[in-house]
Amino acid sequence: MLWLKSFHIFFVVSWFAGLFYLPRIFVNLAMVPADSAAERERLLLMARKLYKFVTPIGLLAVACGLWLWFGYGFSGGWLHAKTGLVLLLLGYNFYCGRLLNDFAAGRNARSDVWYRFFNELPVFLLLAIVTLAVVKPF
Repeated sequence: MLWLKSFHIFFVVSWFAGLFYLPRIFVNLAMVPADSAAERERLLLMARKLYKFVTPIGLLAVACGLWLWFGYGFSGGWLHAKTGLVLLLLGYNFYCGRLLNDFAAGRNARSDVWYRFFNELPVFLLLAIVTLAVVKPF
């Protein structure tokens, strides 16, 4: 089980690294001038590659977490809360994919400021998830 925990932590850290960076690319995409097609395409390429890399890592993190859940049992309110936050994080991940598709299709209607705030959501989710996993407050 310790190997499994190690892989779970590794995948979670990797997933969050991508979820911290992908919306930063969105900030830059939202700031690209209309006449700068090369810059826009370069940023879209970076975002696509990162999303395709991060999403399977997130799914591996969830799979390892589920395996740990079945190994240790699903007890304690903290674990229910953590599971809910992980579901929100999965939603965030897939919403990033939708935003990426909107950028690629030229349908982005949000400002760089909106993406700066959007970029902070996984920080708060990470803080809450780690606190629940370590402190187990309930």
